[in-house]
Amino acid sequence: MRKIAFYGKGGIGKSTTVSNLSAALSLLDLKVMQIGCDPKADSTKNLLGGKSIPTVLDSIRAKKDTLTLSDIVYEGFNGIYCVESGGPSPGVGCAGRGIISAFEKLNELNAFEILKPDVVFYDVLGDVVCGGFAMPIRDGYAEEVYIVTSGEMMSLYAATNISWAITKLSAIGYAKLAGLILNAKGTADEQALVYKAALEMKTHVVQYIPRDASVQQAENTGRTVIEAFGLPGLGSIYMELAKSIIELKELKVAN
Repeated sequence: MRKIAFYGKGGIGKSTTVSNLSAALSLLDLKVMQIGCDPKADSTKNLLGGKSIPTVLDSIRAKKDTLTLSDIVYEGFNGIYCVESGGPSPGVGCAGRGIISAFEKLNELNAFEILKPDVVFYDVLGDVVCGGFAMPIRDGYAEEVYIVTSGEMMSLYAATNISWAITKLSAIGYAKLAGLILNAKGTADEQALVYKAALEMKTHVVQYIPRDASVQQAENTGRTVIEAFGLPGLGSIYMELAKSIIELKELKVAN
């Protein structure tokens, strides 16, 4: 079972990227589980026809000891397992605690042993790598981390901070940085800026995803590009990325 976390600045298109990756991998006959680690609980909506699902945190509150896997794991496009950790109401409590509670409950219910996914994706809130938001790259939950970025200054700034945190954690046995995914915004010299930043982070750009109107068109119908338009066009780019991730054999830790 491959366990992979995705980080990046809020609004960079991380959930879009992860959902399309999930869809692509499912077409390669792999069983995929996507876990949204954001109180907004919107990571998996484009795998579920635009619908929201009950979060783990809300389900724990409502069901308590009667909670079962079917209460928190829902099947989306092509059999993808969809989970949303959820979080507290805005301004109340710690959002990171929702992630911790969700992971603990999935373990308690033996979710991975029962469902046996080939790949688990953790789609993590924004650029936060402290407290509960660091859990996907700690304690054995994820083994690899990808950072989704564009060439915009604040996105690269967030990517640099995330890479620094990952490098520190990987040095003590936690998840390793596998590379950057360039989700283009169409800014000037974007590719050159991101490739330069990748070198400075001692990593590489795994995939360039061009800006494309089909993303919004698909999301307007609650679907991924893969589901809405198939593999021609942008769908083939996501498939390339999916294959690159699956074919990765070994990660080296940057010194």
